[in-house]
Parts: sequence; structure tokens; C-alpha cells
Amino acid sequence: MTKFTYLILLSLCIFHPASAQLSQQSITGSRVKCVNHLAADHACSEIDLLARLSKNDLDAESGWINDIWGWTDSLKSREYALVGTGKSVVFVDVTDPVNPVRLGKLPGRTSESNDVLWRDIKVYKDHMFVTVDGEENGMQVFDLHQLRTFGGIPKDFKESAHYDGISKAHNLAINEESGFAYITGYQPSSSSSALMDTCKGRGLHIVDIREPINPVYAGCFADPSTGNRRDGYTHDAQCVIYRGPDVQYRGREICIGSNETHISIADVTDKSNPVPVGAATYPQQGYTHQGWLTDDHRYFLMNDEFDEVTNPEVKNTRTIIWDLTDLEDPRYHSSFFYPTENPDHNLYVHGNYMYAANYTTGLRIVDISEIDKPREIAFFDTHPKDDDSNFGGAWSSFRFQGSGTTIVSSDPAGLLILDPVTVTITYADEPIAIPESFSLSATYPNPFNPLTSTTLSLPQQTDIQVEVLDILGRHVDLLHEGPLPAGEHVFTFDAKQLPSGSYYIRAHSNQYTAGTRAILVK
Repeated sequence: MTKFTYLILLSLCIFHPASAQLSQQSITGSRVKCVNHLAADHACSEIDLLARLSKNDLDAESGWINDIWGWTDSLKSREYALVGTGKSVVFVDVTDPVNPVRLGKLPGRTSESNDVLWRDIKVYKDHMFVTVDGEENGMQVFDLHQLRTFGGIPKDFKESAHYDGISKAHNLAINEESGFAYITGYQPSSSSSALMDTCKGRGLHIVDIREPINPVYAGCFADPSTGNRRDGYTHDAQCVIYRGPDVQYRGREICIGSNETHISIADVTDKSNPVPVGAATYPQQGYTHQGWLTDDHRYFLMNDEFDEVTNPEVKNTRTIIWDLTDLEDPRYHSSFFYPTENPDHNLYVHGNYMYAANYTTGLRIVDISEIDKPREIAFFDTHPKDDDSNFGGAWSSFRFQGSGTTIVSSDPAGLLILDPVTVTITYADEPIAIPESFSLSATYPNPFNPLTSTTLSLPQQTDIQVEVLDILGRHVDLLHEGPLPAGEHVFTFDAKQLPSGSYYIRAHSNQYTAGTRAILVK
């Protein structure tokens, strides 16, 4: 696809008459069941409407409703929707989902970032991170504990910290397990952090957020074999500690980029020197947009935002399924076709189900327990006016793990709070298989510089200490101290401040002791 075609499609997204449609009225106070495939004025199947907050009641009448995420305050047992709008992120308490309460908003930092098409929102360590398609906004950091102080009147909140290594960005991925943010579709700023970024707005801009209010530039990655301009442009990404079938990369941190024309897989364990792993394209490619791994990291489910619009061979909305058995050789596996014809947007995997926000046909839930026989089992049309092939309607969704409440951002409807009544999802904090014995794997890579990883296998929950000793037996680093559940746990040793030599990683508890050696070569 040419950049000119993309701009035309984007202009349709911005100026399509759907954006001028009058907002629907809010619906609160009681559940609206999906009866005879209808809940209020929404077509549906197996999904009830708990509440709907209009753009007006979200204080978002003049801007687009875009991205959405959620936060659970574990101390207070409360759930919050974080709703992206053209001017701010709006906070809504959805703990009582039929009676949502708007708490206020976090505005953008500049006038340019207060009138935008897109904000992207993620959460890590009870902090919200926000990127904006608006000049000089950078990445905003907001301590979500502030929401506990709500006094009954919605207010404008202030950011807790700010990262200025970028000027603007379209998307943001966070690996909560490693504590790093991956900013995509970005424009570097004039700050010192940006000067270190050799990718210059292409690919991944990597930020260390392990101390949320002190974000620090860590590196960048771009694969020049991908993107419309073959410059490595990444539209969106998912980054994980890999636990899939490719043994070579288990325990490594990998990112899967949706790069306009390809998926692009990178090993980002060493943030200062990410390594390309594999890339591939697929039939009838339009615009490789976004995707999500299955829980076993075997398959990657991906949406192509423009194929239904630009490619006459693609008749129906489709999800592309990748087989990632070999990360260095990702294979197009198959496509799942919906009974609809409109473009699709963000999707996420929850256990055996895929939740897809498909613009004007709304939220679609697909059973993927048999990957070769996916089947749609539920839907909720968030854009009842029509199902045209335009870019209004559902942009994204978020499912709260505790309650199962699902929130959807949809323009012009606003915030939809839903209950997929037939979907039961079981989560596991660790891989389902429990190791039979206590062990610590060999480090990889070895020799290394400056990062190496090891996997601790625990047959039962225990209090354990994982530490690093030098060749003389002196303590040089503590990787973990405290309880861990049964399962496999990956630990990464960062030796950038240490001299070359042999190091010993030891795991020990009252019952077990194991160790492994690694050689640092600088």
C-alpha cells in the first residue's frame, strides 16, 4: 500500500460522517439482557449490556473515543476504565458496572495533544502510561492511586511524571513481566534520550519503566526489511518473556511487531543490542495492524486493518493466524473469516477466546480452543446505526480478569460496559505444567554480555532466594527473595556494571539448592 492510499483511508477515518452522528444517550441503573438478539438498540448474541456512557457524559463530546485499558486496584478491590478521547484520558469507576461513575480526566500536555485521533494507554505497577498522536506530548505517567481520593466531583488530574524521549507516538506496548515499555509509530523529540535513538522513529523505542516515575531510555530496534518504506516502521507490538515451543528462545524477551507489511520478531533481551529473529508477510496483505499471542505462545492472531477495503479478494472481515513454532521462520497458518465485511481493529486473547473490536460491527468473541476450527460464539454491535466499511464503531476492548466485565471504546456510542454471559475464562499465573523436580537451567546466552537468563523450576510453592556470586563467592546481585508459586520462573542477570569473569547464580530455600555458572566477556 502506498502512503497516499494510507492517507486517503486515514482521512476517511477522521472525516467519515459517522463522526458527526449524534451521540447515543447513556444507559445505566440495570442490566439490559440480550433478548431476541437485541439489547436496547444494539444487535447482540450472548452478551448483555451492563451500561453505556455517552460521549457527553464522558466529557468527550468534541473528540473521538479511541483506545481503552483498565486498572484493578487490588487494595480496594475496585475496577476502573481508562478511556482515551480526543482531548484526554477519562477515568470511570466500573466496580458497580451498571452504575459507572466518572471520576475525571488526565488532559494532554499541549494544545496539539488535546485534539487528536488517537491515545494509547497501558498500565504497569499501578501507574498509567499514555502516548498521544500529538506534538510534544511525550509519554505521560499517572499514579493511579490518585483515583482513591475521588471526592464526588469529577476533576482534571495532573500527570505524576513525564518521559520526553519522544514527541508523539501512535502506540505503546508494555511487558509487565520485565518492566519495559515499547513505543511504536513514534517521532523522536529533541531531548538527550532521543539523540541516543538510532532508529529515528522507526520500529521500537524502548523505555525502562521499572521505576514508573523515572522512565529511562534503554534502546531501539527496527527491521529494515519490513514496512511500507522498508524502513522497519512498527505500528503496534506485543512483547513477552517467551515460553513457547521454540526451545532456543525460551526465557528470552521477544517482541512481535505488526509492521504494515510484515510481522517482525525481535529478541530484545539485551535492550542495547536487540537482534532480529524473523519476519514474514502473507496473502492479500493490506495493512499489518496489531495482534496477540495465544497463551501457549504457539500462535499469533493478527488483524489487517485495510485488507477488506483495499483488496477485492478479501470479501469478509478476517483474522490472520500465524504459526510461531519456529520464531526464525514464522509461517502463515490460516485465516478466520467473520460473517461481516467491515474492517477490523484491535484484538486480544483471553484463554481460549479472542476478543476482537471490529469497528462498525462491534465486539466479536471467537472460540479458538481448536485453532483450525475457530468459531464466533458471541457479539455486541456497538455501532447500531450501520455496519458500513468505515472506521467508526469499536476501536478496542479490555476484559477485567477478576469480574469478567468487558469494556469497549466505540465512537460515537462512548463507553460500553458488557457481560459476555456464556464465556468462562480460567487464568493461570504461571504455565499450567508443574515441574516434577527443583532445578535451575543453564544460562543463555553463555558466554554473555551484559545480560543472561536462567529458568528456575519449582515443583511446589516455596520461599526462595536467587542470588549471584562472583568467583570468590562474594554476593554481587539479588535476583529474587520471597515466595514463588509452583511453576517455571525466568530470571535475568544484568552484569553491565561488573567486570569480565565467571559468575555463579544460586537458588536456595529451606528444602532446595541449585546453581548454574555464566561467563561474562566484555
